[in-house]
Amino acid sequence: MIIAVDFDGTIVEHEYPKIGKPIPFAIETLLKLQQEGHTLIMWSVREGKLLQEAVDYCAKKGLKFYAANKNHPEEDRATAGRKLTSDMFIDDRNVGGLPSWGTIYHIIQAMERGETSFDRVLMSPGSDQRIIRRKRNFFIRLGEMFERNGY
Repeated sequence: MIIAVDFDGTIVEHEYPKIGKPIPFAIETLLKLQQEGHTLIMWSVREGKLLQEAVDYCAKKGLKFYAANKNHPEEDRATAGRKLTSDMFIDDRNVGGLPSWGTIYHIIQAMERGETSFDRVLMSPGSDQRIIRRKRNFFIRLGEMFERNGY
């Protein structure tokens, strides 16, 4: 899956043009997705030096994007369209805001399984929780802990 990921407000807190504090589990989740074979593209309002600072920040944490603000590293932004060819966009400006990174991970896993409804991922308290419990890995447990404590 090709996943376009925003930087400010998604990987780090909003401090633009500075780089904000890291959002818990963002880098770890993205690294896990990359290890699972997903292609990650940074999709940011940042350009030039500010974009390079964001790319370098992630690279220092071990996260290397396939491309930044373009579909392919060799793409010429002067002649290419601005629209990315992506299967999913992860952005804090989504309708409803940015879900927890544990929820984002589960949504991507559901898409990989071919599920068309995320009801099983975004279920309300008291619902059937068997599907989430079946895959209680490290990131999920940490995400749940942060959600319970209001982070």
